[in-house]
Amino acid sequence: MKKVECIIKPFKLEDVKVALTELGLTGMTVSEVRGFGRQKGHTELYRGAEYQVDFIPKLKVELVLADDQVEEVVTTIQREASTGRIGDGKIFVSSIDQSVRIRTGEMGEDSL
Repeated sequence: MKKVECIIKPFKLEDVKVALTELGLTGMTVSEVRGFGRQKGHTELYRGAEYQVDFIPKLKVELVLADDQVEEVVTTIQREASTGRIGDGKIFVSSIDQSVRIRTGEMGEDSL
């Protein structure tokens, strides 16, 4: 099993969610996060005062998948989350050793 975590722009969530649902995925976790990368924030003006916004609001989408689904899911997320501009985000893939469905006790891929 693999865990796919992606950091995306908030307005791209619906596009990503619809595309992943069409692939047959049945669950994901979405969290509001803040951070910066190469984008390095921006300057805003409030009541005549200029200030630096270092942490940009983003969304973190997390999915745990069977190994054979990872390539298609990563390709789909990349396609749907891309605007072609800096700050589109990142996708991380890591291994999951075990998964347990709390309600039934199912383990491994059966728990997904």
